[in-house]
Amino acid sequence: MMVALFLLAVLQLVGAVAATALPVVINTWAFRKAAETAWRVLQLGGSELDAVEKGCGQCEIDQCDGSVGYGGSPDESGETTLDAMIMDGNTMEVGAVADLRHVKNAIGVARKVIECTKHTLLVGESASLFAVRMGFPYEDLTTQKSLSMYSNWLNQSCQPNYWKNVVPDSSKSCGPYRRPEKVTPKEEQPISQRRAQNVQSHDTIGMVVIGGSGTVVSGTSTNGAIHKIPGRVGDSPIAGAGSYADSTAGGAAATGDGDIMMRFLPSYQAVEYMRMGTDPAVACQKVISRIQKYAPKFFGAVICANTTGSYGAACNKLPGFTQFHFMVSSPLLSQPTEQVVDCI
Repeated sequence: MMVALFLLAVLQLVGAVAATALPVVINTWAFRKAAETAWRVLQLGGSELDAVEKGCGQCEIDQCDGSVGYGGSPDESGETTLDAMIMDGNTMEVGAVADLRHVKNAIGVARKVIECTKHTLLVGESASLFAVRMGFPYEDLTTQKSLSMYSNWLNQSCQPNYWKNVVPDSSKSCGPYRRPEKVTPKEEQPISQRRAQNVQSHDTIGMVVIGGSGTVVSGTSTNGAIHKIPGRVGDSPIAGAGSYADSTAGGAAATGDGDIMMRFLPSYQAVEYMRMGTDPAVACQKVISRIQKYAPKFFGAVICANTTGSYGAACNKLPGFTQFHFMVSSPLLSQPTEQVVDCI
């Protein structure tokens, strides 16, 4: 009888500990204000969708590391465009925008895609027109800083860029480029490796929020790859690539070289690993390891959290990028806390 009572007490204690692990907010990079904003929304009674929207939106306002929001990462024409998505893990609805122009609050527009349309993804100038109809102001996303970045790039013969197998030689000069009569593939250093060596690796904010009842929501926001070819869309607004949420398993979000990472649907894969009972940290590691087999020098990281409030992260080790910093907020922490994981 005493043994049974002891076991019951232990089970109750374990249950209490598990319960206090929720809600949880986890986001990529040391974007503290984004984490604090999302956590505050939850503490004030806001929904998980509200928390992700406001948390990622905080980075859009703050122009986190110049890689989120307006005034950063100008494309080849000097324009800043935005990508964002938000996913509801209860209904599996997704709202996303890509190549969004002239509207600053990309994650807010993405949410309106869920609330006001039957679609999942809107792109380009048409997405901007939708945003204006939804009440978002039409604004210039260019700043003096982004113009300076663009000017410096032009003065460096448009290096680096994302072209290959074109004439004139894209490794030495600016375009306009055209297809050569005969293609001779040339070996060159991956752009993702050059980014890591320049230690300018911060980019997309990805966020996962799991509420006290287990509702999972994820989201992303970014201004994409700097000097990208106009019209390029990376992994951030693609469900299963940039982020993924399923309230029966957990949520994940990715950051890094979206052109490579989106081919592997890392966020979806991580959630499926967690569904099978894999620890979140291990799920993230397995996703990174899978990509490594095909692109060993890719730049990227993944964050994962399951419905018990457990979480983890993993990254691919490169020169100049050996650790990944991310933020976590939960009842087990006194405040939103920066955490670090060694890359594999």
